[in-house]
Amino acid sequence: MKLFDAHFHIIDKAFPLVANNGFIPSEFSVNDYNTRLSEIAVIGGAVVSGSFQAFDQQYLKAALNKLGENFCGVANIPADIRDSEIRVLDQSGVRAVRFNLFRGGSAELKDMKYLSQKLHDEYGWHTELYLDSRNIPDLFGLITSLPAVSIDHLGLSSDGLASLYTLVELGVRVKASGFGRLDFNPIPAMQQILAIDPKALMFGTDLPSTRAKVPFSFKDLDLIVDNFSGSQQQAILFENAIEWYRMTIFDTQ
Repeated sequence: MKLFDAHFHIIDKAFPLVANNGFIPSEFSVNDYNTRLSEIAVIGGAVVSGSFQAFDQQYLKAALNKLGENFCGVANIPADIRDSEIRVLDQSGVRAVRFNLFRGGSAELKDMKYLSQKLHDEYGWHTELYLDSRNIPDLFGLITSLPAVSIDHLGLSSDGLASLYTLVELGVRVKASGFGRLDFNPIPAMQQILAIDPKALMFGTDLPSTRAKVPFSFKDLDLIVDNFSGSQQQAILFENAIEWYRMTIFDTQ
């Protein structure tokens, strides 16, 4: 099984961590990540900045340097970041900006359109949103005004799935990640998303699954294998994400 892990976190306590609602996660290093997934062929992935990392990107640059050229980054970036800093992040392998509307730690909602448009126009970055899909109707106009968008963790809530499907019809991508955070069975939702847009779904382990009710396990991958065809598995597990993150995957063997 090959996997481009479209959503995971590296937590390195050598760099600043910020308590989020009193929570500071345990360390989860690049070595921890590699050990955890040693049983499968991870061909690359996307390191995603968490709320507890706020705007510090030194950890992200260090993680990408250790992980290697098949990995990219998703950064929390302040609205007033200097162009020179963006260039350094881009050269380090960052490919997207994240707005964490669920837990905070990212730029504010009022800055989303300006920052997303600038980063897309000048660097080709897309925008990633961590939100509860029940809030999509209130954000619909803003989300659909952005140039390229993905949504984390299948939108979290069953009550918002209809709104999520509407966004998929308009070209929004969706992370099939964080199954232990959901209040619904992910498989029917994933089947519906694939029926709308075969390129929309991208699987991520969400490791180390901080604050998830049920952490990632290989059973999550078994769900993909048991419920989707071979070509669908390839799209979900690596093809869609490689295209979305504009990655060239180099042979590491």
